[in-house]
Amino acid sequence: MARGGRARVEIAVVAVLALGGCTAEVPQGSGATSTTASSTVTGSSTVTGPPLALALTPADKAVDVAPGEPLSIAATGGKVTEVVVTGADGKPVAGALGTDGSTWKATEGLGYGKTYTATATAKDTKGKTATSASTFTTAKPKRQISVQMNPLDGDKVGVGQPLAFYFDSSIGDKAAVEKAIEVTSAPVVEGAFYWFSDREVHWRPQQYWPTGTTITINAGIYGRHFGNGVFGKQDRKATVTVGDAVLAVADGVTHQMTVTVNGAVARTIPISMGKKAHETPVGTYVVMSEHTNYTMDSSTYGVPVDDPRGYRTKVAVASRMSNSGIFFHSAPWSVRDQGQRNVSHGCINMSTENAAWLQSISVKGDVITVQNTGGPVLEPTDGLSVWQIPWETWKLGGKR
Repeated sequence: MARGGRARVEIAVVAVLALGGCTAEVPQGSGATSTTASSTVTGSSTVTGPPLALALTPADKAVDVAPGEPLSIAATGGKVTEVVVTGADGKPVAGALGTDGSTWKATEGLGYGKTYTATATAKDTKGKTATSASTFTTAKPKRQISVQMNPLDGDKVGVGQPLAFYFDSSIGDKAAVEKAIEVTSAPVVEGAFYWFSDREVHWRPQQYWPTGTTITINAGIYGRHFGNGVFGKQDRKATVTVGDAVLAVADGVTHQMTVTVNGAVARTIPISMGKKAHETPVGTYVVMSEHTNYTMDSSTYGVPVDDPRGYRTKVAVASRMSNSGIFFHSAPWSVRDQGQRNVSHGCINMSTENAAWLQSISVKGDVITVQNTGGPVLEPTDGLSVWQIPWETWKLGGKR
């Protein structure tokens, strides 16, 4: 069975215990109907504190329950002493008590289209006990969707790395997705989601990640309803670390790239960028991937190899900066032009030695700013170019 996500109380059956017994009024919503909970009370009738009560979520007789939403028990006026949750097959659902003993939560997700029964017992300080039960049925999805993430668990990334999530179907309830995806970091940073389409959302901090940050991602989508009968198929998790602040500025007038590491200039590299009619777009790029012995192919951005403008060339070192085919890469054929003039088809050319050095200190997520080329402005949708969007605009959330 796939596992569930974070808890959020939406429905509850509350058994309020008085001297002679207890009844429960079932709140409306999520398919629940008004009913009286099955509860029993034994022990002393003297109550000096809050009355002993149990709340079960989901409610008794609830239907179409999202199996990734919380299955929980809460006691007031006492502590939970026993919980048994089983499916129709008799298999128990695992769970754990809270630290103060007043709550219990399932630690695994439920199945789709299944019926479950939860029975809980609580006891107060006078020895009085109460028992309450809930039987409910989970939803049958019209469709289950998956999510791909970048970065992945164990990755080390640069300070400009956004957290990208790609769904295999359109999302109707985007707010539900944002609630299902939990991003935490040490140190804590301010950040927000931005939707580029109905299938793609990114999360980024207001400013570049601090060096040494640990990022924890919990895309708890299993069993969550995202609108129109679409539910999550499987959770995804990752722990990611942020490396040194490697920032580069490539200038089309001086034909130099200045590389800083944690604020100190590490090297100035002679470069050549896009020639006339192929000017390199200006803006802030994020390194997407790194390659060696890579074949540069003009057909990947729409120019056939057999076209007079086409090419297919293998290079020793190449790091992708955009989906449209912008790389920084080794270009031994243009060394005489590097530092002097722009002769490339849009990429950043440098010597093999300089390209190898830059790639050796770089990881995906490092930042390269291109300026003074005379080219168009880099599109935020081209690769991971999220820093092209001002923070005040980013906070609005994009195509929600």
